[in-house]
Amino acid sequence: MNTQTTSKTPVALTIAGSDSGGGAGIQADLRTFAFHCVHGTCAITCVTAQNTVGVARVDAMPKEAVIAQIHAVVEDIGVQAAKTGMLLNQEIIAAVAQEVETLQIDNLVVDPVMVSRTGAQLISDDAVQTISHLLIPKAIIVTPNRYEAQILTNLEINSLDEMKAAAQMIHRELRAKAVLVKGGGMQESLRGVDIYFDGQNLETLSTKQVDTENTHGTGCTLSAAIAANLAMGKDLFTAVQQAKNYLTTALSHALDIGKGQGPVRHFFPLLKN
Repeated sequence: MNTQTTSKTPVALTIAGSDSGGGAGIQADLRTFAFHCVHGTCAITCVTAQNTVGVARVDAMPKEAVIAQIHAVVEDIGVQAAKTGMLLNQEIIAAVAQEVETLQIDNLVVDPVMVSRTGAQLISDDAVQTISHLLIPKAIIVTPNRYEAQILTNLEINSLDEMKAAAQMIHRELRAKAVLVKGGGMQESLRGVDIYFDGQNLETLSTKQVDTENTHGTGCTLSAAIAANLAMGKDLFTAVQQAKNYLTTALSHALDIGKGQGPVRHFFPLLKN
């Protein structure tokens, strides 16, 4: 990866979709990078018309446009870390995986956006297979939610032990260097408990539970925060821990806007009260 930058400021790249409501996707990623004092760059994979209630329309970018954006950033500015979010279709996923290899992007965080927090599948089965076999093996860490972990492993996940088994299976079968199975979709005491596994260390990560319905963009924010911490030179486990703490605090200050599910508040330290 090109780690040479034109300044001493760390640089991170997000490869994801645009959220017109500003709660997730590119918008959430860039705000998260900025909070961490990391310069944010982007490659937009699709444009969505969405708000706090739902998604009304999705338009995919041509794969050539996605590739061109990645090249423009890496070849000139350079990046110390990158993350993927919504890649939408098999063609874009395969193109991104190829560019990651060609440009030697090492600190890659893959948020495998395949299933919503409610369990609805967002991409085709073919696209899921392409993420599994072409992109995940190139990641330094993959961050599936409960339902994505179920799809990746064909395991039913209802307990802490099942989360641990899924993390170990994704590491073993899909050759992920490290895995963070997120518990945001779990029930009761397991809600928000995450499992980290890197082939040697199996860790249960817990923070205080935040009672809010305004959780839009949590997955994007967490993966972006991990990438930002990696860009700053932190080791992977520290990056994950600090990203989870950041997300928990942002979630506790979530925005109650719109008629549906509001987003986390990325700039909570700027609040006067």
